[in-house]
Amino acid sequence: MALTDNFAYIPLFALCIIAAIILFLLLRIKNKGTARVSIVLFAAAAIVLFSSLAAAVMQLTASAGDASKAFIVFAAGTLFAAFLLLPYCLMLTMFEPQKIVKLVPKSANRAAEAPLQEAMNGQQAQGGQAYGEDSSYDSKILDISRDFMVHAADSYSSEGGLSSFLDYINKTISEQIKADGGAILMIDDFEDLIAVKSFEGDFPPPYRLPNDMPHKPVRIATNFKFASFPFSGNIFGEVATAGKPELITDPNSDDRIYQNGPEEFLECGSYIFVPMKIQGVVFGMTAFARKRGNSLFTDDDLKTSVTLSDFAAAAIKSFINVTDIIETSKMTKETEISTHIQDSLKPAKLPVIPGIQIGTLWNPAEGVCGDFYDIIVSRKDRVSFIAGDIAGKGMNSTIVMIMVRAMLRLVVNTKQSAGKILTWVNKGIAGESFSNDHFGSAALINYNPEEQLVEFTTGGSMPVYYYDSAEQSIKKISETTEPIGVEKATEYKDYVQKVKSGDIIITYTDGLVENLNDEGQQYTKESLLKVISDNHAASGKDIAKAVKNDIKKFSGSAVQHDDETLLLVKIQ
Repeated sequence: MALTDNFAYIPLFALCIIAAIILFLLLRIKNKGTARVSIVLFAAAAIVLFSSLAAAVMQLTASAGDASKAFIVFAAGTLFAAFLLLPYCLMLTMFEPQKIVKLVPKSANRAAEAPLQEAMNGQQAQGGQAYGEDSSYDSKILDISRDFMVHAADSYSSEGGLSSFLDYINKTISEQIKADGGAILMIDDFEDLIAVKSFEGDFPPPYRLPNDMPHKPVRIATNFKFASFPFSGNIFGEVATAGKPELITDPNSDDRIYQNGPEEFLECGSYIFVPMKIQGVVFGMTAFARKRGNSLFTDDDLKTSVTLSDFAAAAIKSFINVTDIIETSKMTKETEISTHIQDSLKPAKLPVIPGIQIGTLWNPAEGVCGDFYDIIVSRKDRVSFIAGDIAGKGMNSTIVMIMVRAMLRLVVNTKQSAGKILTWVNKGIAGESFSNDHFGSAALINYNPEEQLVEFTTGGSMPVYYYDSAEQSIKKISETTEPIGVEKATEYKDYVQKVKSGDIIITYTDGLVENLNDEGQQYTKESLLKVISDNHAASGKDIAKAVKNDIKKFSGSAVQHDDETLLLVKIQ
């Protein structure tokens, strides 16, 4: 366990003490009657107290691998406390501030108390009734907003997720304002559209229906339920663009409302449209309708819709943000697993093979998990060198990598040629469900030390270069072919190269030569081959080390975007 982990429980215990003090002070305030203290504050403080205490105990007793569970408990408790406080704080911001009157001695008030008492007694009944109505309304709104937060928390683990949460919000607001139908729309920033995500009830469409749409209630409702709208030419897009709520009680005089009649169920009545905003940015909208012939929406209905839509906006945005965090966490976990698998597939150590020297450079990029290499001593007349680059990222590319590597390891022990072996491997993975969106490049190099003969084949863009020690030159001896995993019928050819002492066979993945520096320039294959040529007299291991140092010097502090693999074989 790291030193910081050993003492991480200290601030957690400190937070427990602070939360306990806050609870004590809240109780004192309530008992003395110096201020009104909401149960929400007690609940939030208690949650922070118990979650931090549990996290501290877990941190103190946990092993190194389980220490992160304490953070999860603490974060979950803090998040739940925040969910309790958010609607409470929002509600307080909407109350009218109370006028603060400067206190005077009782003796100064006694003279005024007698004539005022009678008037106050006469007004008490009427005033008390009005206050009760306001208090009841505020309490109801606060309860609904709290329900939004509770349903948001429940929806994280529910099967319906965001969809069922939006349906609940839509139904709740519709019931509060007695709407015949309601809809919630969300903005799609990528498509520049606002799309319906929740729909219920009878909602006469205020937009123009397609000309070929049968005027039947079921067909109209289905069209509305899956509709999306641009930001102009319709009421939804224009209200979202303006960012202001709209109450429409006379649709015939509003050119933004399209009358699709003459059927009675298509006749437009009154509408409420409320943009949902966070920090001034519109990300969605609530919309409600009453059918023609029913009572019209009022300003009070609009006020209720705006208040509840504001609460809904906060709950929806919180849900989306937490969901994004959960998805990112899942992706991070998947990446960690894929990276571990990729690392475990590379040779633990390079084999010592008489007559040749091996040099490798393997530098995986975080989250890519596409490159692999392998060295297999199958028999005395064949040593197989394999390098590959699977397209894509994460677990899917890792699965294809595992399959390719496993099949190559299985069939290189046969007497088949390199081209035939790669053809078999390609047939084994092409068209399979796990590789539909993934293909790759690979080089298979079989070296016969008895005859000093290299037999090789390549799939995709994976190159093979040959350094001729006699001519002191490097040339490409492979051809670009169809990638593996694309077409089952692809057949790969064999290539043969006679080698001698001092010659070098080189293959690499594209991430190596496409490495970028701080100015966005690529390393290039010319730079790679020059380093190899300049260091041809060194051992295979030292040549690979020289390449690694040159790339590191070139790239500087630039971020690596792809796996980098180099495999070279020097003949002694």
